[in-house]
Amino acid sequence: MGRREVEDGRRTADGPGTPEPRLTVCPLEGGQGVRAAGEIGLATHTIWERVLERAVREGEAVYLLELSEVTFVDVAGAGALAAAAERLGDGRRFVVRRPPPALRRVLETFWPGLSTIEVSMS
Repeated sequence: MGRREVEDGRRTADGPGTPEPRLTVCPLEGGQGVRAAGEIGLATHTIWERVLERAVREGEAVYLLELSEVTFVDVAGAGALAAAAERLGDGRRFVVRRPPPALRRVLETFWPGLSTIEVSMS
């Protein structure tokens, strides 16, 4: 399996020197997933959705999403994760490692029975 490209969302707001939220995504060693850092929100949704679509296409039985350095995920970002998980084939799942507490709560509240997402705090 080839090396995946790194996604890095950097944008600046209209005001001088006011950076918008950023999301950086890079492959994990061994190619079984990605590590993300930053925020998953309106300014970074395109990057997040591309990452999830690539994960669905790649066909790994277990795809790791290391989110320990993600500081914020909005409801739309959680929804994109759930929608991608629903498109996974039989026997496949996302393992979300160390997500922000709000993401865990949103998944438990809105998608409590979604067996294709496993949240791991280790």
